[in-house]
Amino acid sequence: MVDAVRRGGGEVVPVSHAEALIWGAARDSDGLAEVLRHAEQIRWVQLPFAGIENFVHLVDDSRLWTCGKGVYAEPVAEMALALTLAGVRGLGTYARATQWSKPEGRNLLGSNITIFGGGGITKSLVGLLKPFDCRITVVRNRVSEMDGVDEVLQSDRYLDALPNADVVVLALALTPETDSIISRSELETMSDHALLINVARGRHIATDDLVWALQNDVIGGAGLDVCDPEPLPVGHPLWSLPNCIITPHVGNTPEMAVPLLSERIASNVRAWVEGEDLMGLVFPELGY
Repeated sequence: MVDAVRRGGGEVVPVSHAEALIWGAARDSDGLAEVLRHAEQIRWVQLPFAGIENFVHLVDDSRLWTCGKGVYAEPVAEMALALTLAGVRGLGTYARATQWSKPEGRNLLGSNITIFGGGGITKSLVGLLKPFDCRITVVRNRVSEMDGVDEVLQSDRYLDALPNADVVVLALALTPETDSIISRSELETMSDHALLINVARGRHIATDDLVWALQNDVIGGAGLDVCDPEPLPVGHPLWSLPNCIITPHVGNTPEMAVPLLSERIASNVRAWVEGEDLMGLVFPELGY
């Protein structure tokens, strides 16, 4: 972070002399609140992750806030595609097998894909899906045309995007409105072969309802890079379900994140120094 600030043309100084703050402790909201309490002169705060749920109670209009929106889009989209391919082709079952088993799986080619969220992850994932000739529906807050997307629906119509979907991908911000956006009623709306992929936040899904749906073959399967609770406890039912693939929130690993975040910091410091618009703006009224 220090090198990134300097590459952007900034100078690292004590907090008491700073006009901007690069905050790297992604879960320490109390620490950030304490720093800002004694540094009212700070006019811009850069947060490290795209999701700001740990800090949303601190965000207001008295300062400019930016986060990691779009920084990790490509690696997370890649993970979404990996989980999707593994799920539709039954790799979770095969990976657990101890003997030759019967065939299972469907084609991703030509599938109906629904993606919740219209940000960087979705845009990157749409590009990755292009060779598979899928029909893609995106559910987002602001309806506008998107390259490679067949239909864009307003977020209040999200239920309309579930019944015909072969794969449902969650790639949206966590807000009070999207907390448990997938629960028993939504799962019952989905096809019995549908795959649910979550690369956003675990709390988007009501975990107990997902366990019920997977145990009773209400949906075909799930691929989860995030869970609620997280870390998922040893012995949790999701670990033993053959139609559930779990990865430990590694859509973006430190090896991927450090150079990507460093470049964002350098770019935003450069823009700040030159009086230009910053990337990854947080909108207090939206909470992301």
